[in-house]
Amino acid sequence: MTETPTIPELGRRAKAASRLLAMASTAQKDDALHAAAGLLVDRTADLLAANAEDVGRAESGGVSPTVIDRLRLSEARVAAMSGGLRQVAGLADPVGEVLDGWVRPNGLRISRVRVPLGVVAIIYENRPNVTSDAAGLCLKSGNAAFLRGSSGAISSNIAIAQVLREAYVKADLPADALVLVEDTSREAAVAFMQQRDTIDCLIPRGGPSLIASILENATVPYVIDGDGNCHVYVDVDADLDMACRIIVNAKTQRPSVCNAAETLLVHRSVASEFLPEAARALEGVELVGDDAARAILPQVGLATEADWADEFLDLKLAVGVVDSIDDAIAHIARYGSGHSEAIVTRSLAAADRFTHEVDAAAVVVNASTRFVDGEEFGFGAEIGISTQKLHARGPMGLRELTTAKYVVRGEGQTRG
Repeated sequence: MTETPTIPELGRRAKAASRLLAMASTAQKDDALHAAAGLLVDRTADLLAANAEDVGRAESGGVSPTVIDRLRLSEARVAAMSGGLRQVAGLADPVGEVLDGWVRPNGLRISRVRVPLGVVAIIYENRPNVTSDAAGLCLKSGNAAFLRGSSGAISSNIAIAQVLREAYVKADLPADALVLVEDTSREAAVAFMQQRDTIDCLIPRGGPSLIASILENATVPYVIDGDGNCHVYVDVDADLDMACRIIVNAKTQRPSVCNAAETLLVHRSVASEFLPEAARALEGVELVGDDAARAILPQVGLATEADWADEFLDLKLAVGVVDSIDDAIAHIARYGSGHSEAIVTRSLAAADRFTHEVDAAAVVVNASTRFVDGEEFGFGAEIGISTQKLHARGPMGLRELTTAKYVVRGEGQTRG
């Protein structure tokens, strides 16, 4: 019987593969991605059978329909995973890009060049498509993907990882360009977060409990893909029809994602006119509000302190009335998570104040917060959206999975 490899052993395998990937050509990486995309489609039946095991366990365990929907694969979702890999193959390779260069008075020629991070570790919850998405982005950026998914999606993750590893070998790249941890215990998760000898960057994809565990236990460098407590502020000078369209889209187009709006703030001068229209347009959304909002919309519930701070990830929205843009900015500073914040206004001065003073990864003027992701920014696929400030902030695409090194060329210069 083969012994299950330990977390440090898996990390060393990923580290060894990362050295080979750093030297791989763009053509090699693209060939591997296309091979993986084709094999995913060819093995759709196997993937769906493995996924059915995970879905069956989730249904028996009374898991919510929202979580099951994230977990469930279909032919269309497998095809989308395949398409995602082909899309990544079509993106520009960031590795080797010369960021800048200059010549010193002593003749030294200095350049700064993009290079892979090395081993990118990703710990994530019940979304098996992340296995494919993360592996593809890591491969194109020259990194080994060291992945640890959830127990709820383990059968799906193993099946997907096996397909991708097989495809990599067919393209003459190491299978360990993707290393999946199959031990889903909490102890294994903590050990995973502490592999300082092998992990160069850890990216968590999950809810508050996962982020809290990272903050408590991780000893490796990490980038937090944090909560999205996103606000839409409707200014006194807003186009109210536009504002209504924006809040409906920001809240309802896909409520379970981090760039969906969770709080609507409305200037008091337009609240009586705007809120009844917004409430009608937001039919099916549970609204909770402060006293001023409830005076206009008596049917809505009273917002608690937790409601202002929560990322609902559901058809629920907190509604507040503010006296000024200053109050809106102060509210966001108190409760916002630093993800995406939007203002709707026809005033250039108000827009400028909001963009200058609101501290978030993305600040949006007269558009939905739902645009804050890599594909909508033109980056192609993304690994997540960072809410911290080092080393990446906002949507993390291929370039954010690289670092830089200095290359210094001389002709025998020595320092006096």
